[in-house]
Amino acid sequence: MKSLVTFFVLTLGLAVGVSAQDMGMKGKGDGNPMVGGAAMYKTKNIVENAVNSKDHTTLVAAVKAAGLVETLQSSGPFTVFAPVNSAFDKLPAGTVETLLKPENKAMLTKVLTYHVIAGNYDSKSIAKAIKRGNGKAEFITVAGGKLTGMMDGKNLVLTDEKGGKSMVTIADVRQSNGVIHVIDTVVLPN
Repeated sequence: MKSLVTFFVLTLGLAVGVSAQDMGMKGKGDGNPMVGGAAMYKTKNIVENAVNSKDHTTLVAAVKAAGLVETLQSSGPFTVFAPVNSAFDKLPAGTVETLLKPENKAMLTKVLTYHVIAGNYDSKSIAKAIKRGNGKAEFITVAGGKLTGMMDGKNLVLTDEKGGKSMVTIADVRQSNGVIHVIDTVVLPN
């Protein structure tokens, strides 16, 4: 009986075609999720999309302060784990202000490039790497550090070199030069 009910629910779902994507989670006609109240377009690069997200104003300011705009507008491809504003709010008081000072540009650049992996890693390829690694996958960031990915149920969780954890809240925001995964906590290198 239970399998018959499951079959009916799945069939009904397919017939009606209702999914999170159909309930406003996707951008207007592009197939990308909305991020920070803005449509994200596959034809735009990482910076062109990020500047439109109201949830990523701190990240955009940091990218500008670090002089990484040109790099993230280049052909890449890049995989960016993009912390939301509230992720920066979790850092100790004064951290963001200190990092944004011109004399701390090298430190800011290291933190930001620790959120970037060279290549185009969508959630499926990350999940495959985790499966191949028997539940964990290590990724080398552009900063040269390691990020560890693992699954917690259906959630992709990143563990940084300091043991901090961050969850991907929106995956697979495709860009012309890579992919963005929105995360809820800033990851930090050693």
